[in-house]
Parts: sequence; C-alpha cells; structure tokens
Amino acid sequence: MADTANLFIDGRDKGAKATASNTQDFTTGILPSQTIRLLIDAGDIQSNTPIPDGQIQPASIDLRLGNVAYRVRGSFLPGPHATVRGRLKTFTMHQIDLTEGAVLEKGCVYLVPLQERLRLKKDISGMANPKSSTGRLDIFTRVITDYTGEFDRIPAGYKGPLYAEISPLTFSVKVRTGTRLSQLRLRRGSPPSFETVMRRLHERTPLVAGKGLEKEADITSTGVAFTVDLKGDPETGIIGYKAKRHADVIDVENIDHYEIHDFWDPIRNRGHSNLILDTDDFYILASKEEVSVPPDYAAEMRPYDTYVGEFRVHYAGFFDPGFGHDDAGGGGSRAVLEVRSHDVPFVLEDGQVVGRLVYERLTAVPDQLYGQGIGSNYQQQGLKLSKHFK
Repeated sequence: MADTANLFIDGRDKGAKATASNTQDFTTGILPSQTIRLLIDAGDIQSNTPIPDGQIQPASIDLRLGNVAYRVRGSFLPGPHATVRGRLKTFTMHQIDLTEGAVLEKGCVYLVPLQERLRLKKDISGMANPKSSTGRLDIFTRVITDYTGEFDRIPAGYKGPLYAEISPLTFSVKVRTGTRLSQLRLRRGSPPSFETVMRRLHERTPLVAGKGLEKEADITSTGVAFTVDLKGDPETGIIGYKAKRHADVIDVENIDHYEIHDFWDPIRNRGHSNLILDTDDFYILASKEEVSVPPDYAAEMRPYDTYVGEFRVHYAGFFDPGFGHDDAGGGGSRAVLEVRSHDVPFVLEDGQVVGRLVYERLTAVPDQLYGQGIGSNYQQQGLKLSKHFK
C-alpha cells in the first residue's frame, strides 16, 4: 500500500489525506479544488454574485441558476455562428421568474442563464455533468455555450456565458435562483486514458471490488467495466426502485423531506435473476461492484453503448476524487445507476455489464476529498435514492 501523506496547500494544512503512489503536480489533467479557487481569484471563473467556497467540489464547481427560465419549444444548439441568446428569440414561448421559486413542468424544456461565466486560457477546456441528485430525480440537464455544436463541452479558451438546458422527465420540480443542478470540471491539456494506466492504477488500489467478485477486473481501452446487481438487499429483498408516473412536485431544496412511497415503487427480488425494463420508465438500480476513486484521479461513466442494449445507465455519472476510497471513509460505496430503456422493453440480467468507468488523473491531489466534511451525500452508499427522500 502506498504511503499516506498530509497535504499542504498554500502553506496551510487542509487536513485532507490521500493515498497515492505519486502526489506531484502534473501539467495536464483535471483541475483540483485549490486550482479552481485560483481561477476564481484570477477572474477566469466569474459571477456577479460571490462564489461561496461550498460551491467548489474536489474536482469540479457547482453551477447556479440565474434569475429567469425560458420555456422553449425544444432542445437546440446555437451552432458555430450564433449565440444562445440570439437563438432564444426564435424558440422562446415564455419566460419564468425564478427569484421566488418556480415549478418546471415534466416533459417541458427550459433554458436558464447560469450565474457563472468563463474566461478560460487557451489550454483549459471544460466538461459539464448533472449533479448526482439531479440525475437521480431524472432531470435531464445539459450545459450550453455560445457558438457551439455540442452539449456539455466547453472548448479550450472559451470566453462567455453559460446556460443550462433543463428538462424534468419524470417529476415536476421546483427550482429557484441559485439552485445547483450541474457541475463543471476543468481540464488543462488533453491527457489520454490508456488501458495500461488504469491497470496499474487498479493494482495500486482496486477500482472495483466486492464480495463474490473473485474474477479479474474487466479493464480495456474503453474503461473499467461495472455490472448491475439484481439480487438486492438480503434483508429487504429490494433490488431497485421504479418511479411513479403521476407524483407530486419535488422542491429540490427540500432535503430528507419526501416519503419514498409517494414517488417510487420498490422492486423486489422474486427469485429471478433478471429485470424487464419497461420502455421509457425510470429506474434506480445499483452496481454489483464497490467503486473506488483514488484521491489523485476522477472518474466518469461512459454513456451507454447501443451494442450492449437500447438503454441508458446514467444521467450524472461523475465521481469525485475520494469517492468510495478507504482514505476518505468511503469503503463499500457502490455506483447508483439511473436507468431508462429506449424504444423496446429490455431484459437486464444480474451481473450484466452495463457500463464502464474511465479514470482521469488530476493535475494535483485536491485539498478536499469527497466525503471529508464537505457535505457529500453519497459516500458509503448502497442502493440509494436522491438526498430529497427520507
């Protein structure tokens, strides 16, 4: 096992501890929390309202909704020759004031200017994801920039505003100015992910593990495989949850507030080793493996592969440094899967590969790790709904 070292950032002991074979700084990789703070101080990340420290995660920054939401006719991208505001004139149906809170109806598409804007250097790019709680509520959220033909990708050197496209798919949700539905990672350079790197990382600290998983980890150039658990909790027999189609509004600021049975039907093990996914219904399941992200790495679930099946296994899918890692108190953390089958019903089998994790190095170990006193909600999780439910 690698040595454990105290981290000292800017001459201050941040109290974070990391297990890493090499804690030196690198010129390329995902930017850690302390570098994100420096970018804010330098004006590379800007906002008209102060950015609180709690908005900064180990390897990402939360993005806040602005004061108004535009109900639009459909999802769109501005393209390489237009701004988002320029295209809004064509697609906007009406606008909604968010300052006192407002309900975004399921099945509708909204565009919201975010409070943060960027002034990136030419060697820094970005990638956005929905936050974990956003994905578990089935809120389809993507970030858009001006002059782009892609969602969630911020080109190197981008200077300008950010927008969130929001489409609640299962539950209508109440949001307000300052609500955080998305997170942004920033990357310096373009460090590639190599199979050999992930194999060595797995040898250093197991990336996927668990009882009954004696076989060697499935690691390829496309990532580390993980499978679905359809045996469930031996005490409750619950293997997952299926969202009710006609439920009440969820206020995303209400934590540990809602009764599970008002919004979800539990799925129990009936002695079968499979589950038939009904078309376009939304499920919460869990991985069979326990996932671990070393302090000097971040991980992301790759989007579903149609060669595996016509279903999607995540909407958020970003894991911060320290998630599930022993040195961050996360031993035993499983990945929660946000699942929807497209076009046709699909039969999932227990232990079936449903996705892959891609690990990417940080430029430095962050001064805070997931689960270490920063309000992390899903460390040491098993099958777990979003933080909004009791």
